[in-house]
Amino acid sequence: MDKKTDTKSKMYFGAAKLRIPGGVNSPVRAFGAVGRTPRFMVSAKGDRITDVDGNEMIDYVCSWGPGILGHADPRVIEKVKEACDMGLTFGAPTPREVEIAELIAELVPSMEVSRLVSSGTEAVMSAIRCARGYTKRDKIIKFKGCYHGHSDGLLVKAGSAALTTSVPDSAGVPADYTKHTLVAAYNDKESVKELFQANPDEIAAVIVEPVAANMGVVLPEDDFLPFLREITEAYGALLIFDEVITGFRLSLGGAQQYFHVTPDLTTLGKIVGGGMPVGAYGGREDIMRMISPDGPVYQAGTLSGNPIATAAGIETLKILKNDPAIYKRLEEKTKKLADAVRNAAGDKVSVNQIGSLMSIFFTPGGVKNYEDAVRSDLNAYAQYFGFMLDHDIYMAPSQFEAMFVSDAHTDEDITRTCRLLQECMENMHE
Repeated sequence: MDKKTDTKSKMYFGAAKLRIPGGVNSPVRAFGAVGRTPRFMVSAKGDRITDVDGNEMIDYVCSWGPGILGHADPRVIEKVKEACDMGLTFGAPTPREVEIAELIAELVPSMEVSRLVSSGTEAVMSAIRCARGYTKRDKIIKFKGCYHGHSDGLLVKAGSAALTTSVPDSAGVPADYTKHTLVAAYNDKESVKELFQANPDEIAAVIVEPVAANMGVVLPEDDFLPFLREITEAYGALLIFDEVITGFRLSLGGAQQYFHVTPDLTTLGKIVGGGMPVGAYGGREDIMRMISPDGPVYQAGTLSGNPIATAAGIETLKILKNDPAIYKRLEEKTKKLADAVRNAAGDKVSVNQIGSLMSIFFTPGGVKNYEDAVRSDLNAYAQYFGFMLDHDIYMAPSQFEAMFVSDAHTDEDITRTCRLLQECMENMHE
């Protein structure tokens, strides 16, 4: 098959690099890991996305998760247009803020009280501040390979041992900002125990992606999340689930409903805004009452509760609530894709899939943590990515990102994608 043209994308990328760092407004978009020119998009509808060169592709990025209904769902678009006609932003309370807070509490019962913000990063940053204010402790535990946004205190990686002081994982982040961030290994209970034993009265919270989706999709082992619930309770720390990706995507009640583990605080993003820039954090009422103006923990935002974002979010959540079978449909579609890869590549790759989330790791032997993930053959991933892109299938341009399936993906498009996945794997592993 002839390679699709990307002439206009190359032109835009060249112009963008003059005015935007790296030519992109978020690093993964630069396609640096796959050796290609990023596609500049102009439109999307259903499960298709179209670039400036007119290439229409089946989209498995789905704007990194929020496109659970597909792009430009007419029901959501109608509500957004109606909201736009009434004004874009007020900087004042609106009825929709109350409605979405009540809807979140209904669908995610652990979020008795919540606060809207404008991004997942902001939600996580605020939840951690709330946890520190509530517990009057400074330290937090995060897990290597779990991403919680780009706030200074969370851009860290583990040192030579889990007990060492974390060092910044980005230039521009003072070491003092990360000295209270401890890093454990995902799915490794002993690493968590050691940190609590070394800091028994200093840890405010453990924050975790209940399904890690920022080192590729990595599932929790059966007893890992219940263990985190137990050890945080034992030491008087809070448990924070970062459900920016899994919230409303893994199930209507998120990962906490799926795994039957209830956190103290939850952060949301992506789908809760129906694709608009929004996030939320919330939890037990006694904890959330620490937030100003009820309590001493300050957090604010002019665009928080934006009327356009809440209109999109409310409609999206109502659609999901009124169509509970959507999660079964999503699971079945995604499992077909996963099985197609497994059947074609056998044990030469590792495929992790849960609900509508999936990752193909170009490494044998399974992927259960960050160390497993980084053993992947990045050149092989780039080869796979290029093959799929050249055949009008738009995948994540990084080994360490998730693949998302939407309700708009048709059976025909899933079948076509399965055929191409099998062809790609068979060609790569002949």
